[in-house]
Amino acid sequence: MDSAETSDIVYSCYHSISRKGENFTPQHILSYQMAGSFMLADGREIYKAAAGALTLLRKNQLVKFTKVPPENGRFESLNIYVSERNLQQMAGEYSIQADHSSGLASMIPVGMTMLLRNYIDSLKALIDSNSLGNKPLIDLKIKELILILLDAQPGLKQVLFDFSAPHKSDLEAFMNQNYRYNVKLDRFAYLTGRSLATFKRDFEKVFHTSPHKWLLQKRLDEAYFLLKEQGKSASDIYVDLGFEDLSHFSYTFKRQFGYSPAKLKAF
Repeated sequence: MDSAETSDIVYSCYHSISRKGENFTPQHILSYQMAGSFMLADGREIYKAAAGALTLLRKNQLVKFTKVPPENGRFESLNIYVSERNLQQMAGEYSIQADHSSGLASMIPVGMTMLLRNYIDSLKALIDSNSLGNKPLIDLKIKELILILLDAQPGLKQVLFDFSAPHKSDLEAFMNQNYRYNVKLDRFAYLTGRSLATFKRDFEKVFHTSPHKWLLQKRLDEAYFLLKEQGKSASDIYVDLGFEDLSHFSYTFKRQFGYSPAKLKAF
């Protein structure tokens, strides 16, 4: 479960493996792994954070993640969501400027220092005192963290304070690489450097169908291959192919092919 979900600092605790959550990261997230491990995949690399690790998950990424509790234990993490509004205020206050950064890893490890360890301890105290809902205090704690990070790892300035929007990209290549992600069309549009209207228009020109129809067909075709040729089960693949839940996947598959995923495996 996630506590204080309206706060920009969230404590997460799971007793079983979890893969829930949005696949798009609209803002930077700093994550401290208290117990268990965290795995993140961006379609190119797989990253892992073990207990005690502090990592920066960059904004504007399409990712899939898995939260794994330790044996006979529970997964625990602290996630600090850094809004662009807070960063822009700091950029103005401290005259911080950054160049556009590209080709960076989706998840960047942050080396722990004594200041960062003390900072994490202070967040644990906030959890214990049920203070994560105190917005002025949380805003101050996030500002404190950014200043500590810039002191510990100055190169992070180019990541955190890069306010540029995604550049216009090759739509066909992008969609063929990222169709498995369960995000809304406006997210795809933004990440390809387009308005939603332009995205839909360009999509029709490239694929000669609507984004919704193309995404559904692409995911179902891959599902058919994985079930039939690789012997996967529906429960193994539905999340990875961008479906909300198993029942929705099974219903959609049967409507497309005329039989359920289980029946296909029996053929």
